[in-house]
Amino acid sequence: MPDLLQDLATPALILDLPRLTANLDRMAARGASLGVQLRPHMKTAKCIEVARLATKGQAGGITVSTLAEADYFARAGFTDILYGVGITPDKLAAVAAVQALGAEVILILDSPECAEMVAARAASLPGPFRFLLEIDSGQHRTGLGPDDARALQCGKILSASPACTLLGVMTHAGHSYDCASIEAIREVAEAERGAVVAAAECLRAAGLPCPIVSVGSTPTALYAEHLDGVTEMRPGVFMFGDLFQHSIGSCALDDLALSVLVSVNAWRDDEGRAMIDAGALALSLDRGSPDENGDYAFGLAADLEGQPLPGRPRVRQVNQEHGFLPGLAASPGIGQRLRVFPNHACSTAAQYQQYHVIDQHGRIIDTWRRTGGW
Repeated sequence: MPDLLQDLATPALILDLPRLTANLDRMAARGASLGVQLRPHMKTAKCIEVARLATKGQAGGITVSTLAEADYFARAGFTDILYGVGITPDKLAAVAAVQALGAEVILILDSPECAEMVAARAASLPGPFRFLLEIDSGQHRTGLGPDDARALQCGKILSASPACTLLGVMTHAGHSYDCASIEAIREVAEAERGAVVAAAECLRAAGLPCPIVSVGSTPTALYAEHLDGVTEMRPGVFMFGDLFQHSIGSCALDDLALSVLVSVNAWRDDEGRAMIDAGALALSLDRGSPDENGDYAFGLAADLEGQPLPGRPRVRQVNQEHGFLPGLAASPGIGQRLRVFPNHACSTAAQYQQYHVIDQHGRIIDTWRRTGGW
């Protein structure tokens, strides 16, 4: 294994361990200060080693976005897994297979129709199957209103089934990503908290169990003024950070733990523009937020130490396998290695099979595999 970034084939995915550890410690302290458990979302990292670090000192629960992830983490010994995507009856057999590995998988749903269907399917499979009701706290993507009578219907259907167990409620304030200020994020965080707490109170008033009251999103986890009535939070991208999270105040540039190592493979002196060997597939097509001029880009260029290049140039155009980096005073040199911080850590990391883990000196100290698929 090479121990220098200069010796890696490019493009390659780089994970800065000191920055990752600092981000994890910061969120763990945040959860403790709010009096809630941290159930980190692993859809960004998709990596056993990261999950072990992220759950250190916590109850051990994690969140996943695919059943392939659930299987992967269950095989690594994780036993408390929330599958954070609405369940359908055809997937219950795969859930049962994961639970046969020793894990307890928590599922979510948001309609009486789905509750009836999964209860019927669950009766023919080894269970039990555990559920949270998804509550809409303002994003209007999925979920039931906190006072929607259908939430009680769902709860009663699940509680009546010998194969199903109702565990509580959850929500995701994904619209916090659209906030233009920290104050706006705080307002969304309070709406998120208020919605699930109100839904939990409705269930309990009807005599239904609700031990879990779960919220999620990195911005609201960071800026909620309090989480009274909530039992856990499920942020995920906080582990790595990215340029979009930086743009909404969720992290500093020095917190960005994930980058793509690239090589300069061409230079246009008349335009002051370098071409790099990382394009749409290596960096993703997420354009992030516009800069002060209203222009979009595909990543921020930095040196091998992770410090942004002078003028903070960004990759402004991508082809499938190439990116174009304008705004440079001089050629970095053909073959020169650079690092590019991505707009969206989840989409960028998804293109790679492994992380090259570096220490505080920028030396490669390990290689961690990622999982994928659905």
